[in-house]
Amino acid sequence: MSEYVGNEAGKPQTKVMELKPEMRNIYMTVRVISSDEPKTINTRSGQRTISEAIVGDETGRVKLTLWGKAAGTVKEGQVIEIRGAWTTTYRGDVQLNIGGANNVKVVTEHNIPEAENIPEDTPKAPEGYRPPRRGFRRGYGTRRQYWSR
Repeated sequence: MSEYVGNEAGKPQTKVMELKPEMRNIYMTVRVISSDEPKTINTRSGQRTISEAIVGDETGRVKLTLWGKAAGTVKEGQVIEIRGAWTTTYRGDVQLNIGGANNVKVVTEHNIPEAENIPEDTPKAPEGYRPPRRGFRRGYGTRRQYWSR
């Protein structure tokens, strides 16, 4: 992860409480409130390394999952700029995801408040929201059921 001053000129930033389900290519600056050590998990596509953190800005807090080479790259207290992130939902909460160490950078000039001044508010999915299914089609190409004739 590299360190630099400022942000990408001209690119609009998303605030935590503006996050919604299924957003893509998110660009934002947040403070790391807490972070966990990397761990290996089993997914449908095999083992993956992840780490989790709670990040926030002046509008609220959100859980951040860092995938692959991004796992373990953030530390509590840092202010980071995130590029190319996407959102998912879990039990009604919107969560932020990022992959690739080059998509997370420490910034030294920012307007992000200290952790104790970041609101406890978290982004929520709309009532009744159900995420789309991905990569799995139940019953397609599997055994057919035949009714007795």
